Amino acid sequence: MMNYAPPFRRAAIDDAPLLAELVNYAGEGLPLYLWGKMAAAGDSAWDVGRRRAAREEGSFSYRNAVIIEHQGQAAGCLIGYETPDQPKPIGADMPAMFVPMQELENLAPGTWYVNVLAVAPRFRGHGLGTRLLALADDTARSLGKRGLSVMVADSNSGARRLYERFGYRQCATRPAVKEDWVNDVRDFVLLTKEL
Repeated sequence: MMNYAPPFRRAAIDDAPLLAELVNYAGEGLPLYLWGKMAAAGDSAWDVGRRRAAREEGSFSYRNAVIIEHQGQAAGCLIGYETPDQPKPIGADMPAMFVPMQELENLAPGTWYVNVLAVAPRFRGHGLGTRLLALADDTARSLGKRGLSVMVADSNSGARRLYERFGYRQCATRPAVKEDWVNDVRDFVLLTKEL
């Protein structure tokens, strides 16, 4: 477990509402679409997202997030994980929407996968995304990973430029399966970086 110094800190359960927002920014509305499909009567999609962020377990849990602060306020987050050296085959029961994303992730075995890197819009332009990317590098190195990987939508040119400035290069693409998710994405793009 890494120790963090300001402006970084481990996320706390009280950060769950912000984490839900940040995950939705990073996922370009896909999380909110999926949470809406999961919502029970009387729940909003945001209620589902906040509950998922407040869970004690699961990849999208406050326990797996690092917060970056700016001027004393939580401003962004980084959530990532190690990809297996030998990815498991994609099961026939995986929803079609997730297959292209899992296919891409499986093409970057043994890397540290940047699952969520997001900065709230009001804090953008202060270099916080760059600092979170440097933290991702440090995390991958501390775990002995050979590199990093991240997936972006082809329509998110700003995110792609940030990653490419930081040494990430396109590795592969897969057509997006959108169902009723409204977004300009046509393809998901896997970017990788060697350490």
